Amino acid sequence: MRKPLSSLMSRRRALLAGAGTAGALAAAASVLPPKPEPTAAAGGGQGVPDAERGYRLTQHVLRYYQTARV
Repeated sequence: MRKPLSSLMSRRRALLAGAGTAGALAAAASVLPPKPEPTAAAGGGQGVPDAERGYRLTQHVLRYYQTARV
């Protein structure tokens, strides 16, 4: 059974509208300035020794574990 012509036209219009929106978004993204690179002052962790990075078992964390026990 054939589909009505109006149904096909509305599908085609929706496809073209979506393609136009995607194209407009791509054009807008190309105009935006690039994301700045992180610096050492921004907390990148470049100058921090390995012993001071990552998970640390502090008094605050120990207290949480004690209160969270079931």
